[in-house]
Amino acid sequence: MKWLWFAYKNVIRNRRHSLMTVLITAVSTASILIAGGFGLYTYESLEEMSARDSGHVIIAHPDYFNKEEETPMEYGLANHENLRQRIEQDERIRMAIPRLRFSGLISNGDKSVIFSGTGVDPDGEFYVKGLFLKVLKGKIITTQSAPDADPQVMLAKNLAKQLNAEVGSSLTLLTTTKDGVLNALDVQVQGIFSVGVPELDKRLLLFVTLPTAQELIVTDKVSTLSVYLYDTDQTATIQTALAQQYSDLAMQPWWEQAFYYFKVKELYNRIFGVLGIMIVLVVFFAVTNTQSMTVMERTRETGTLLAMGTLPRQIVRNFVLEAMLIGIVSVLLGMLIAAGTSIALVFLEVHMPPPPGLSEGYPLHIYISPWLYSIATLAVIAICIGAAWITSHKAANKPIVEALAHV
Repeated sequence: MKWLWFAYKNVIRNRRHSLMTVLITAVSTASILIAGGFGLYTYESLEEMSARDSGHVIIAHPDYFNKEEETPMEYGLANHENLRQRIEQDERIRMAIPRLRFSGLISNGDKSVIFSGTGVDPDGEFYVKGLFLKVLKGKIITTQSAPDADPQVMLAKNLAKQLNAEVGSSLTLLTTTKDGVLNALDVQVQGIFSVGVPELDKRLLLFVTLPTAQELIVTDKVSTLSVYLYDTDQTATIQTALAQQYSDLAMQPWWEQAFYYFKVKELYNRIFGVLGIMIVLVVFFAVTNTQSMTVMERTRETGTLLAMGTLPRQIVRNFVLEAMLIGIVSVLLGMLIAAGTSIALVFLEVHMPPPPGLSEGYPLHIYISPWLYSIATLAVIAICIGAAWITSHKAANKPIVEALAHV
């Protein structure tokens, strides 16, 4: 304890160098925590976007993911409503949503365009998509409409542009039934939307209600049943449980369909990795430089201690303890800066520009992660201790006469 007190007094006595080191290290620590917190927020947002798009676990016919259908709904999922009710009895599952995927031609009478459509349960579908689906015009489709009204459809903005369609426009869907027969259905545009991903908006997407899609395809099957959880971290566990319970069905977790997520994550890993290495080097060289100056200025003091019988390892320990105290103070100050920035951003509502592959920006938030803060604390303190040991080891082993004569 006396050596720790001695180190504390030395830090206070050399306040100019100590303050410089604390400021540089604190700002660097805050930079690591802010960059890391932003990275964690970005990754979680991408996970959420991917899971909301496909579902945490996707259940389908055994051949659905591996084979191409020769006729529509050849590998469709039958009795999906009973399956849905049984799955939703699990308290860990938020809901299970059926989807029917189909394609064909959509026409405004003068022009026909290929489309990729999805029949959905509007109440569940647009609830789970939340902010990741932006209605640009009109409103979302519903299962409740006038008996004599045409079925409702929602168009992606690029599809609406190609058809010159607006809310209220009448269009015709043309596709093939499960028996290979052409079938047509008149629909009315209820809304125009964007998913925020230009690549997806270009794919000419549209949404209709599940009954409308089933009427068009002439089937009672669905393509998949998407299971949504309360906790994304439980995806693997629940997938395993469902696979054991329904061994005659095929299942995929959300990450097997999240191609965009892994591309962006790989890019950000490289960016944050290089940034982290640069900040660590800044901290190391800043602490090493300051410690070198401190050790050099205190060479005669070191010689006096050696002459009084102090062991070299005790001198090294004293410098290391000083660096450790500086590191602790720096980390605490850096944490306060990072946490303050994180809290301030919540109230300031700052938005980031669209990331690669997206057309919509997103709110800038920085996570306060106990795990990240713990790793940063240990890393910064370890760097300070290592730098102090390197710079003080040589001074502590210098001959006493040479140390006392140092100018």
